Amino acid sequence: MKATKTLILLLAVLLLASCHNPVTTPDENTTVSYTDDYQHTVQIPCAPKRIVSTSPAVTEIIFALGAQNLLVGRTDFCVYPPQAQDIVSIGGISNLNVEKIVSLQPDLVISGSMIPQKSSTQLEQMGVPIVCVIEKQSFDGLYENISKIGQLVGRTQQADSLNRRMKEQLGELSRQLDSNTTGKPSVYYVVGFGSSGNFTAGGNSFINDIIDMAGGRNIASDVTGWSYSLEALMHADPDYIIIRREDSATFCRTLPYNRLSAVKKGQVIAIESGTIDLQVPRNLQAIRTINSRLKQ
Repeated sequence: MKATKTLILLLAVLLLASCHNPVTTPDENTTVSYTDDYQHTVQIPCAPKRIVSTSPAVTEIIFALGAQNLLVGRTDFCVYPPQAQDIVSIGGISNLNVEKIVSLQPDLVISGSMIPQKSSTQLEQMGVPIVCVIEKQSFDGLYENISKIGQLVGRTQQADSLNRRMKEQLGELSRQLDSNTTGKPSVYYVVGFGSSGNFTAGGNSFINDIIDMAGGRNIASDVTGWSYSLEALMHADPDYIIIRREDSATFCRTLPYNRLSAVKKGQVIAIESGTIDLQVPRNLQAIRTINSRLKQ
């Protein structure tokens, strides 16, 4: 009897490990209970074979983990790396084509925070397991998301390795910044501008952490959320403006933004889209880019 109990315990341990070890190959019908970032618990496959991503950040991280062969669907906004555009698109994010997703026969859908609840419910009703990995408020949340996605796609070792490399690179950059920590230049990050309102990243965002780690001081660090008044921006008149590359020219020629000192002095940092507005490994690229400009 004792030997039987020991055998049963051993088998249980091996089954649990198979869901997290990329070396083993569990039965494709084996599932595990998973609770996502919205505290929604769902049964997901231990070894998914067909994954649809409805989040640009999720797609990018899956590629970074070398699991892109599992992707059978992505949104129109999942454009990095360029190879992602070879994967079948299932439409936008706020207007997901649920029927298209189902036609791809995924055994797992990984979403972000922008997916409508209606779409999520429809997929569940059709028997498609969906889990949500949302962006976190702090920069360190990136490591958490990489680990979670690594677990979901069976790449835990690769996720650990990626996180370790990123921390080492960030540590090296931090040591370089330590020699000049006084007089941080003021910075404003443009999320939106113009007649529809002014929006930026407040102090409770990972973007605020990126600016800080790059050696800047976010003028909106005392703001919670994304809305920022034009009056506050003009009054603060920051030393530098950070903006997505595709929006830079329009911003610089639009009143009253063209009156800002940063615009007049050519201290507008036009940054590659996706490197700062998504919580992805390329955030390190954003930190380097911003830091190099602040040093000039």
